[in-house]
Amino acid sequence: MMKVLLVNGSAHQNGCTAAALAEVARTLEEQGIGTETIFIGNAPVADCMACGQCGKLGRCVIDDIVNKLVETARGCDGFVFGSPVYYAHPTARIQAVLDRAFYSGKDAFAHK
Repeated sequence: MMKVLLVNGSAHQNGCTAAALAEVARTLEEQGIGTETIFIGNAPVADCMACGQCGKLGRCVIDDIVNKLVETARGCDGFVFGSPVYYAHPTARIQAVLDRAFYSGKDAFAHK
């Protein structure tokens, strides 16, 4: 069965972004596609520091939600990233998470 990972990049776990992602999940599940949702949380998220250690370790040296996201992504076929839009761009928190996740776990996202 296909599986789609939905990522809630809002600061509010049960806010408008969560409601939108729940609607997407419901629609996917009606089509027989499994879903899982991750809330990236409210803890501060560091930017990538370009240390290159993820290439050696296979994970980011900063042990936070990014490593959990990458591990979960490995078992998924597709992704939906949800974020409030402030001043015409996604939140800084989800941008930092995705920058590090895509760099440290590129194999989990490539060609999906």
